[in-house]
Amino acid sequence: MPSGWYYMVKITDTILRDAHQSLAATRMKTDDMLPVVEKLDQVGFYSLEAWGGATFDTCIRFLNEDPWERLRKIKGAAKNTPIQMLLRGQNLVGYRHYSDDVVEKFVELAAKNGVDIFRVFDAVNDIRNMEVSIKAAKKAGKQVQGTICYTISPVHTNDAFVAMAKELAALECDSICIKDMAGLIGPKDAADLVPRLKKEVGLPVDLHCHCTNGIAPMSYYAAIEAGVDIVDCAMSPFSFGTSQPATETIVGALIGTKYDTGLDLKLLAEIAEYFLKVREKYDAIIDPITERIDVNVLVYQIPGGMLSNLVSQLKQQNAMSKYDAVLKEVPVVRRELGYPPLVTPTSQIVGTQAVLNVVLGERYKVIPKEVKDYVKGLYGRAPGQIDPEVQKKVIGEDQPITGRPADLLAPEMEEVRKKVDELGLASVKEEDYLTYALYPQIAEKFLKGEIVAEQIKPKAQSLPSKLGPNAQKFLVELDGKVMEMRIEAVGAPAGAMPLFAQAKTMEAAAPEPVVEGDVDGGVISPMQGTILKVNVKVGDTVKKGDVVAVLEAMKMENDIVAHSSGTVKAVYMQKGKNVDANALLAVIE
Repeated sequence: MPSGWYYMVKITDTILRDAHQSLAATRMKTDDMLPVVEKLDQVGFYSLEAWGGATFDTCIRFLNEDPWERLRKIKGAAKNTPIQMLLRGQNLVGYRHYSDDVVEKFVELAAKNGVDIFRVFDAVNDIRNMEVSIKAAKKAGKQVQGTICYTISPVHTNDAFVAMAKELAALECDSICIKDMAGLIGPKDAADLVPRLKKEVGLPVDLHCHCTNGIAPMSYYAAIEAGVDIVDCAMSPFSFGTSQPATETIVGALIGTKYDTGLDLKLLAEIAEYFLKVREKYDAIIDPITERIDVNVLVYQIPGGMLSNLVSQLKQQNAMSKYDAVLKEVPVVRRELGYPPLVTPTSQIVGTQAVLNVVLGERYKVIPKEVKDYVKGLYGRAPGQIDPEVQKKVIGEDQPITGRPADLLAPEMEEVRKKVDELGLASVKEEDYLTYALYPQIAEKFLKGEIVAEQIKPKAQSLPSKLGPNAQKFLVELDGKVMEMRIEAVGAPAGAMPLFAQAKTMEAAAPEPVVEGDVDGGVISPMQGTILKVNVKVGDTVKKGDVVAVLEAMKMENDIVAHSSGTVKAVYMQKGKNVDANALLAVIE
């Protein structure tokens, strides 16, 4: 390398967190990470993003894994590289604000279990929601990366982002992250914002982009030339698309320049080969939509992690045919809600409301609790003005709060400890109380050992047909999906119908399940989900608009209300049970 040149750019690799969250709905198991962590540790990354975001939720909800144990194991294998987590400020790794005592205890235990760098952000860029977690991380002696959620709207400008970074510096953050979760920042804006931050704030700058529209690698190079200190990348098998640019690509592009990272491409290739095999295991849940380049992200601004989960949500509701309509609805809902950046949890808030508006065929027919809380100001100050008509639909004549949302929350940890102790578990670790505080319904099942790990089914293989000319076509419904099959009655006369098909034909006259409109006064589930609360019993008197149940769907709580006043004649739902769309939940006479 020529004299006077030096290694300049550092890399944070996201393979253990954001990469698989963006492409594979956060389903990578700890056992698929651990065999390669020591090699990742040898590379010389600035940090390994390995925890936070949706990993905590997914571990206990789908994988039957203890997220705290994952953190400890990764930290134990990576002895030289700082472990980084993504923390949603007052939301921590959940979807609502938690009381200050929960936030402080969570950060304390996260630091104790292995987090070295806390990347702290707030979904609406309200610094009041970041203060407690930042101070707790600094108290624990850890680094804090104060984070700006980058987005494009009439109310978001580079001037505003620089002003926010100055406030973060005043809170003693160690570095600033430009978190471009939807891949919106172009080379021109990156070249403008990075040097302004470095000059006016004086802290190292990290640029985090997703490749949804294909611009990110060019924006990275523009930012690198402008003096950015760190860029976020992902090992190539889980890169590009809605994930980050590939680590090997960026490293290779900088070889021989004064920005050379100095990282070993041969070692990176060995790690990539390992993850290529891991990816094959998860291929069935990686939707082609999340891998393709889509310039329409500049319109609907859906970030990587949100897009893969949006696809998953539509599949759960058997509504993938409405995908394009939902994408068009997202920016409309975002504008009506005051242009929040689309990052967790506001991405879920906006995205879920858009899904409900489209799937149910009526805008704001069902409004999740989280949408109501957002409009009330309980998630923080909306960046822009919320549409007055939508505000009235959502919260009626109530007025949004103007103070710091967490000031309204009473301490929670004492009550959490009491509830966990009442579960009568054989052994309870300090971290278990936090798991319950964040996700009480799911955590109770997890701590009792009632969660069954989700099994990923391999993609169907296309094999040459061995059926003869007598094969007949039938429509078959499997796991909620209707598919066409060709079936041949082996050894039967030509044209004979398979026995199971004959039986199905004879059953055709059987009564259909009860759906909306079949029962006078019926209360039905508007979508597939899990019953969180049942508020009525047979004989109760209810008024129109009373909440008879709470349904969790798409990670949001949805009130199911009575559409008429009367007496509850029947109840067909139970707490904790899954229900399908149009399932009859109760009858009001």
